[in-house]
Amino acid sequence: MASRSDGSSGDLPGSASRQDRSPREREIQRLLMLALPRLRRLDAGRRELLRRLRRAPHEIELFHQVDDPYSQLALEAVPRLAERHAVRFRFRLVPATDRLHAPEPELLAAWARRDCAAIAPHYGLAFPAGAERPEPEAVRATERWLAGRLDHADFVADAIAAGRALWSRDEAARDLRDRIAQDLRDGRGATEAETDRLLAEGKALRAKRRHYSGGMFWYAGEWYWGVDRLHHLERRLGALGASGTGASADAPPCFPRPPLDPGLIRADGRLTLEIFPSLRSPYTAMIFEKSLALAREAGVSVVLRPVMPMVMRGVPAPAAKGIYIMLDAKREADALGVPFGNMYDPIGRAVLRGFSLWPFARSRGREAEFIAAFLRAAFVEGRPTGTDAGLRRVVESAGLSWSEALPFVDSTDCLEELEANRRLLYEELGLWGVPSFRLRGPGSGAASEPDLCVWGQDRLWLVAAEIRRRLARSA
Repeated sequence: MASRSDGSSGDLPGSASRQDRSPREREIQRLLMLALPRLRRLDAGRRELLRRLRRAPHEIELFHQVDDPYSQLALEAVPRLAERHAVRFRFRLVPATDRLHAPEPELLAAWARRDCAAIAPHYGLAFPAGAERPEPEAVRATERWLAGRLDHADFVADAIAAGRALWSRDEAARDLRDRIAQDLRDGRGATEAETDRLLAEGKALRAKRRHYSGGMFWYAGEWYWGVDRLHHLERRLGALGASGTGASADAPPCFPRPPLDPGLIRADGRLTLEIFPSLRSPYTAMIFEKSLALAREAGVSVVLRPVMPMVMRGVPAPAAKGIYIMLDAKREADALGVPFGNMYDPIGRAVLRGFSLWPFARSRGREAEFIAAFLRAAFVEGRPTGTDAGLRRVVESAGLSWSEALPFVDSTDCLEELEANRRLLYEELGLWGVPSFRLRGPGSGAASEPDLCVWGQDRLWLVAAEIRRRLARSA
């Protein structure tokens, strides 16, 4: 039996018993996570010094997965990036992410198509609404065609066009698919073996650099996922003096994160925002209070639907993925001016003890304050949350009475509700991770707007934009 944070013993639901850690293990992990951002900054400085000594250009590598919508948007961003910044691009082909790192590939593929169609217009890009998953034969043909063009000067234009042909069903797309097929028949493309070799090389290099997804930009030791992280990359390039001719170092990025702006019209109860948080999610921790503030500003009602952490539901979390998530969450939090990063991991017993008080906190009308206090303790203050002393601090920080809370500690009454929320997330929203959001209203029946369902802390701006749109429309 693994040691437990509160010193007790016994099985935990799901795989949590295999995830629980001793206080010493959690403290070591806390110190390592605090050190990682500093080590990353030192590594960035070292790499920049070496680049200058070698008089090498700034080089960005894009790991392109042909059947990944996020890779398509990343490709479409390249011409604008190349025009603004004094950089050189290099392209790697990679296969789809394995199930260890993407445990819900079918849901992910469907979500990616919906998500890219929703966000593309906000970045001045295009992805077709209602796109279907391309046939494997078409994906393979595109891989072979692009593998034969990796070193061509016009690779970006070819790859963008080939991607549009995969996702679209119009006449131009059909013509290009026919051209690709003819080129392959005429030997103007890589062989099967050459394509497999390039895909394997891209995958191996990506793994060596400790990542797992397509649509990833790599620059001087740091990963940037798709268009959503380009504002970080562009600010870094600007600080290094890599802005192009005529662009100042402090010029706004080509791909800024859209603002959390719900507009001036208040909803006054016409809209409801459902938030799906977990008590062990770095991304939830950094955005939870921002999401509550957004709802308050817009006059939107909030419903909280907490779910058990993915790793406590048996979903694997490889080390490379965990490290990237923490570093990325810290980078995102810093950009928002949100405190984050001093993590005393609540995985296992601490999460269960925290959730045991969820019904109590809700009965006192302090459920949002309780989740916020738990997440602050675990991810900002670096405090234990599984001990009686730690849990008491959380309860009292939420404006609740510890003596009134004590009878509820270690209750399992919440587990059925958490599972119902998980099923709703999977089966109705088509999502699986946290934080997720569902915006509902205004109106009812045939007159109501369809629900907006999004996943990720980096989609709160899309919730804000949709609130603004809906309220302006119904004003």
